[in-house]
Amino acid sequence: MKRSEINQIIRDGMEFCRRMNFNLPPFSKWTPEEWETKGHEYDEIRDNMLGWDVTDHGSGNFAKYGLLLFTIRNGNVKLDEYDKPYAEKLLIIGVDQTCPYHFHYYKMEDIINRGGGELMIQVYNSTDDYQLADTPVEVMVDGHSYAVDPGTIVCLKPGESITLPTYMYHRFWAEGEMVLCGEVSMVNDDNTDNHFLEELPRFPEIEEDEPPFRLLCNEYPPAPE
Repeated sequence: MKRSEINQIIRDGMEFCRRMNFNLPPFSKWTPEEWETKGHEYDEIRDNMLGWDVTDHGSGNFAKYGLLLFTIRNGNVKLDEYDKPYAEKLLIIGVDQTCPYHFHYYKMEDIINRGGGELMIQVYNSTDDYQLADTPVEVMVDGHSYAVDPGTIVCLKPGESITLPTYMYHRFWAEGEMVLCGEVSMVNDDNTDNHFLEELPRFPEIEEDEPPFRLLCNEYPPAPE
């Protein structure tokens, strides 16, 4: 992805949050120059990859297969000094912008439609060899547990949520309008806990055609000594 594209995606995301009356934490606004001044008192942000996250999953087509995320809080499965057992993310999903099929080995999560259009989530169980299973899928939508056929698309209207356990394949997209989506989960580790049905890169390669507007969560400089 070009840095100019990433910059515009983040600007548009910040404006969408403003329109939706969702207030992001202060570090969402820090410039790369401000990050150079932040000491070890902000290591939780660095170590746990809080902040902006933009990916096109290696497709070269963000509008069709991309995702804009902001990690608000997170623990860490590798570092003992962080004993927070939960995470929270914001996902901004465009109309017909699909996040490809994937599941998580460790992380159970709730996906919440915080506002905007309808959030469509298609679900499958995984087979032992990590393919799409042809077995009924047990879903939990706002405390309502029921079985659906494999490949069922669950529609979440604003305010509704679904629980996604480990090893449940899911893909999602917005219909009607862009969706402000929340994720509340166990600790998130994007380096080890995502399994895509098709092998895809989680983080994009970036062509630096202009300076960054905001740093991504895997780009922070070390604290000054």
